[in-house]
Amino acid sequence: MIRQEFGRPEAKRARAVDHRKKQHAAPTYQDNTYPYRLNFYTTPPTADITLEQFEQWAIDRLRVLAELEACAFRNKSPAETAAHMKPLLDKYLPIEANSSSSTQKTEQRRKDHYSHFILRLAFASTEDLRRRFARVETALFRMRMASDDKSEREAFVESLGLDWERVTDKERKMLRDELAATSAATFGAKIAPEEETWCKVDWERVPELVEQRKVYLRAGKAYVPSREQQSMVITEFTNHLDKALEMTARALPRLDEDDRLTPILNHLSKNFITPDAGYASSGAPEGAEISARNIDNLSVHFPACMSNLHKSLRRDAHLKHYGRLQYTLFLKGIGLSLDECLVFWRTSFHKVTDDTFNKEYRYNVRHVYGDVGGDANRRGGGYSPFSCQKILTEHPPGPGEAHGCPYRHFNLENLTTLLQSMGVSDRSVLQGVKEDKEKQKFHLACNRVFEYVHQKEIKRAKDEGVMTAAQLETIVHPNEYFKRSYILKNLDKKKEQAPSDVKMEAS
Repeated sequence: MIRQEFGRPEAKRARAVDHRKKQHAAPTYQDNTYPYRLNFYTTPPTADITLEQFEQWAIDRLRVLAELEACAFRNKSPAETAAHMKPLLDKYLPIEANSSSSTQKTEQRRKDHYSHFILRLAFASTEDLRRRFARVETALFRMRMASDDKSEREAFVESLGLDWERVTDKERKMLRDELAATSAATFGAKIAPEEETWCKVDWERVPELVEQRKVYLRAGKAYVPSREQQSMVITEFTNHLDKALEMTARALPRLDEDDRLTPILNHLSKNFITPDAGYASSGAPEGAEISARNIDNLSVHFPACMSNLHKSLRRDAHLKHYGRLQYTLFLKGIGLSLDECLVFWRTSFHKVTDDTFNKEYRYNVRHVYGDVGGDANRRGGGYSPFSCQKILTEHPPGPGEAHGCPYRHFNLENLTTLLQSMGVSDRSVLQGVKEDKEKQKFHLACNRVFEYVHQKEIKRAKDEGVMTAAQLETIVHPNEYFKRSYILKNLDKKKEQAPSDVKMEAS
């Protein structure tokens, strides 16, 4: 009797708790199916992907979202945004309709699905990141929905099973005049209510339509015509994503022990300040004289960070360690050779003796170029130029230091003085920079200055077809700023030379 009472629970316990068998059991996960181009992202992905895919897919999506956010801050219209984003979407996040003959549809939708959830993990940690992520994801969904095939879009909406109440024929006849008046106010001409389907929902679910007076309100309900139901779907998407992000935020602590994913997610969330990118130099712009004696002339093409370093160097004949490192890497990236770089620094540090320069500074320049140092450093050709993201987030400048990002690290008065020395005098531009700085959109402030300084050349490049929208996407690297500026200012010398040879590689 005793044996039976104690033996039975032990057998149950052994069956329930063999964690080793459960840990190494074959997973029951399976790939998701993607019947539609659009996705509400209600079901998390479950199949395995590599860490390389995990990071690269997220970076590709981040580039798209960051550029969408830049379009919003530049007040681009929906049509302008769609035209600007098309080549970027085709490059980083293509997703074709069912009518396409492409064999890559499933893989494209799989990447879209996974990358959304990866960034959802990365940006769920704070309220600000959640709000920004929801805003740009909604913008992406809206743009895709507007460009989707009509029949496919209707099938997708039908599959959602949204809680909408159909307006009956009886009620539509009873409210015929009111519904017709709504159509007239919205579309400029009366449309008979019988010519389209109507549904009604609580008015809080369509605040955008209520604000624009595109619906008829009665007894707390909004009467929505079929042509405006797209807005309702977008609102549902945003509401669903907001709730999902809250749930993700509560689940994040469970990821802390995963030392594979946490560093990647932290890196991605930092990159929402500005998209990170490595820079692979393809040499100096065609026709440019990249030499020590010509750096002063080339400095008119420098972004604010490098312009400040150059002015500080010319004023003081010296830069501290991080300033020298940031500037040397930039000069290396624009195509300055090691020998010319050594000449540049020696002539710039004219207050020190040859012996002091050789002992304290020469080795560091050679090390940056990979001429000395460890085997890995020499094989890799030295260090890569710093991206905007790295300059913004690492080694903030201290007293007497000139490195860093002026848009982030300068006070407004010093920043204004620097920008005026770069030729920016327009009050509206300076006010825009001030607002960008307050909102911590530092890379957008830099792009605002670039577009002002090069406004005539950008217009000409677009008119003459020298540059595409993809070649004029938001700048996220100081070396890209220089190369694009040089080419724009020298369109007559080499029209066919375009910034396409500025290669951006996700890091």
